[in-house]
Amino acid sequence: MWFRNLQIFRLGSDWAYTTEALAQALQTGIFQGCGATDRTARGWVPPRGEEGELVFSVARQQLIALGVEQKLLPASVVRQYAQAKLEQIEAAQGYKPGRKQRREITDQVETELLPRAFVKRGLTYVWIDPVNRWLLVDASSPARADEVMEQLKLSLGELPLTLVKTQVAPATAMTQWLAAGEAPGSFSIDRDCELQAAADERPAVRYVRHSLDSEEVRNHIANGKSATRLALTWNDRVSFVLTEQMQVKKVSFLDIIKEDAERQAENADDLFAANFTLMSGELAQLLAHLVEALGGEGE
Repeated sequence: MWFRNLQIFRLGSDWAYTTEALAQALQTGIFQGCGATDRTARGWVPPRGEEGELVFSVARQQLIALGVEQKLLPASVVRQYAQAKLEQIEAAQGYKPGRKQRREITDQVETELLPRAFVKRGLTYVWIDPVNRWLLVDASSPARADEVMEQLKLSLGELPLTLVKTQVAPATAMTQWLAAGEAPGSFSIDRDCELQAAADERPAVRYVRHSLDSEEVRNHIANGKSATRLALTWNDRVSFVLTEQMQVKKVSFLDIIKEDAERQAENADDLFAANFTLMSGELAQLLAHLVEALGGEGE
């Protein structure tokens, strides 16, 4: 349940969902799984497992989860089976099937194969912080976050959500920090980054496990490259990679934080609650400091 990636949204001031109201609203979109001929299915599942509630809540922090199933049926397999059937039809009727018939046969073959296809299952956690007005999706890509937003809209209607914008763009700030050799406040620069030029081909230089406090890095910046990704550590407790799109990736919590959760727990339910409490507490502080380091929120 420890989040690895953060797609960050700001909750509007009119967000008024209590845990009970949110759980009731999510009931309309409970996960049902793929039917025999469905390619995909998605819906809300209990974040703590089948026996739990749809909304897990501790200290006014809420956790929900979107379950997704996808049938794995490659187009090449459909074409292979459809071609065999088309050849049988051609042999029987003495001429090649027309375009319409070929399309109908392909659709028929797909319908026949879908019930036998393997199913890939996924789970996306969503943390809602009404106190500090954050909504965070544990997803590595905006596309996965969009799935969550679409499902939330189906369950809740209009969403008072916006992407977070800061006074200083992340790319500008990260470039300045690299040029100065240090990050502000409780942040420190780690050893991974990506520098990219604004030219048409967007030439890029990537550093992995490499000292970034060097003339080589500063020369790239002086020659017009800017930082699009930068590995940072906050307060010696959480490491992550910040991107130019204000996405937080590769989140890693110091082992002592997880050990604290384990010491507090007497059983699996207690451990889940302790993990969520500690994670949400750490990330709420990290986000506040990150926005501050980027000049505060913009309009």
